[in-house]
Amino acid sequence: MISNTIDQEIKQAMLAKDQARLRGLRAIKAALLLAKTEKGTAEEITEEAEIKLLQKLVKQRKESADIYKQQGREDLSVVEEEEIAVISAFMPKQLVEAEVEQIIIKLIKDSGAVSVKDMGKVMGLANKELAGKADGKLIAELIKKQLA
Repeated sequence: MISNTIDQEIKQAMLAKDQARLRGLRAIKAALLLAKTEKGTAEEITEEAEIKLLQKLVKQRKESADIYKQQGREDLSVVEEEEIAVISAFMPKQLVEAEVEQIIIKLIKDSGAVSVKDMGKVMGLANKELAGKADGKLIAELIKKQLA
C-alpha cells in the first residue's frame, strides 16, 4: 500500500531538503487523506483505488503543465513536471505503446468486436486489463485505430 510508505518518504525528503519531491509527496498524502474521509473511516483504500488516485493526480498536473506552456509560464510548468515525476514513481510501470497495442488486439479478438460501434465494450475490457499500466487516451486511440 502506498499510504504506508508516504510518511517515511516525506521525512526523507524533508531531511534532504528536496522541495520538489516534498511537494509531490504531500500532494499524494493529501489526496489519500481526502479519499479516506470521503469513504468513511471504517473503509481502507484499496491498492486499485490508490493507483486510480495517482493517475488522476498525474493527469491533473499534465493538463496544468500544458496550460502553463501555452501561456509561456515555463517556471510553473517545470514545477508541475517535477511533481509528475515524483507521483509517477509510485505508479506501476507504464507499458510501451507496442505492448498496449498487442493487448488491445487480443482483447478485440476475444470480445468479437468488429466495428467502432463495439468500442465501448472493448474500452471496458481494456480499462480493466490495463488499469494503471497505460494512459486512457492511448488506449482509446489504439482501440479506435484497430476497429476502424
